[in-house]
Amino acid sequence: MSRLKFWTTAIVRDDERGILRRDGRFEKLLQPGRFTELDLMGQLSVEIVKVLRAEILPEQALLLAKTEPDLAQENFVIVQPGPTEIAIVSLDGDPKHLVLPNSTRAFWKTLTTVTVETVDTAETLRVEKRHLDKLDAGRSGNAIVSTVVEAHEAGLLFVDGVLTERLTPGRHAFWAVGRQVRVAKLDLRPQPLEVTAQEILTKDRVGIRVTLTAFARIVDPEKSAMASGDVNATLYRLIQFAIREAVAARSLDEILAARDTIDREVRAYVSERAAALGAEVGEIGVKDVILPGDVRDLLNKVVEAERVAKANIIRRQEETAATRSLLNTAKLMENNPLLLRLKELEALEKLVEKVGRIDLHTGAGAGAFDALLSNLYKLSADKPAEG
Repeated sequence: MSRLKFWTTAIVRDDERGILRRDGRFEKLLQPGRFTELDLMGQLSVEIVKVLRAEILPEQALLLAKTEPDLAQENFVIVQPGPTEIAIVSLDGDPKHLVLPNSTRAFWKTLTTVTVETVDTAETLRVEKRHLDKLDAGRSGNAIVSTVVEAHEAGLLFVDGVLTERLTPGRHAFWAVGRQVRVAKLDLRPQPLEVTAQEILTKDRVGIRVTLTAFARIVDPEKSAMASGDVNATLYRLIQFAIREAVAARSLDEILAARDTIDREVRAYVSERAAALGAEVGEIGVKDVILPGDVRDLLNKVVEAERVAKANIIRRQEETAATRSLLNTAKLMENNPLLLRLKELEALEKLVEKVGRIDLHTGAGAGAFDALLSNLYKLSADKPAEG
């Protein structure tokens, strides 16, 4: 708008309208084109506003609806949902706005087709798919609670703190107008629980640290939601109590020798109490038993001594077996001259392997071989032992 001497001039484009005021009071709505009017006293003002898929200030719309009802009805739509109502405003068929209860918004319909669909949320809790497809739940403020329940999850719907429904996997949305809506999702897959090392005194007053691994899963989501705010944390504490009882009632030697028994006792203790939490405990196993440094060194010495003693026993058993074999061989040779002769030949073969050259001068006959054996035995006895 411009003022030229005593004239008020304004140019209104096709997607605009002009609001002409005289002394601050609405006088008329200007259509597209050039507007020029004599204004000797400077009483006129023109406000240019966009009207294509646009809003008008609610206060201004309400005022015009009272002072110029025909003009208001022709040019804009006023949306005023009730205390439990939600209005979905579409511009040219495109859902654009969600008007919350007890609020007012107004939209130009001069160049835009404005349609309003009102939903009474007091009569329905769920947001219908056709409405959800029109709305962006992320921009709906607190009016809609939307969630997606995965295939491995259970969804629990709470309305005003009351558990009302278990949701199937999929997309869900609820009207949170005049009520508090919350969806709790529980993972139904087995969950590992690592119980970290904790200091425990055994029956014989030895301080050890025990770590365990357990696997648990929720089998009754409704019971789990009502019994505990964090099922895994509760199971973690139960496993700690169970392992303390099992360790405190045993000595160190019993603990090291009965790990399987301890696993069964802990599993029985936890499984009985997990049922009240709507959970099921699968495997529970002692992962590590960490001993104090001095106790560990002492046990290493005991283990080493046991191994040495076992090795000595094996060596003596082998020596006894060798001596018994020699005795049996001697008895056989005593009663069998031919066997004795064979052993002599075997000894002769071993001696000849160590002798480089032998010169023997003796008479012919059977005594020559005996003389050869005697000389070989003597030579073997005189030869120094090899290093």
